[in-house]
Amino acid sequence: MPPKFKFTRDEITSAALDLTRKDGPGGLTARALAEKLGCSVKPIFGLFKNMEEVQGAVLSAAQDLYQSYLAEDMAAGKHPPYKASGMGYIRFAREERELFKLLFMCDRKGEPPKPGREMEVILPLIMKNTGLSREKAERFHLEMWIFVHGIASMIATSYLDWEMETVSGVLTDAYMGLKARFCEAEE
Repeated sequence: MPPKFKFTRDEITSAALDLTRKDGPGGLTARALAEKLGCSVKPIFGLFKNMEEVQGAVLSAAQDLYQSYLAEDMAAGKHPPYKASGMGYIRFAREERELFKLLFMCDRKGEPPKPGREMEVILPLIMKNTGLSREKAERFHLEMWIFVHGIASMIATSYLDWEMETVSGVLTDAYMGLKARFCEAEE
């Protein structure tokens, strides 16, 4: 009969996510995880092949958490949906600094750019709100996202400490400026 494990994969992933939240990706080691769980490394490696697999589970859990921030802000109705996606991104950077860095401030060399799951919702919003073609909406979003990412990165690294109301106003300014430029170019 195979050994019965004291923890589930989800419990180990949750503990690993907590470690990453607190100490960043570098703080997630087998020893630190075992200490957090109050066990040896054996239960960890009984359920995961290696630390790379644990890190993959943490990455997936962090991505799910990020997606929940977007969904929550978009569903709240406080801002138009497109703006809410940017606000959710920045709120995630503020509240989950280390997970934000893990997902969005890591070396991506050799990784082909791939659109996130949110693009399926965001591009139609831009097209509807601006009248732009899909191609122009993609460019619009890229430029806006670079701006949003800059704010989020500065907040995640404690360079900026803006209130969310300030962030909201700045995002409106950038959106309106881009919209005017893109729509003017269409005429």
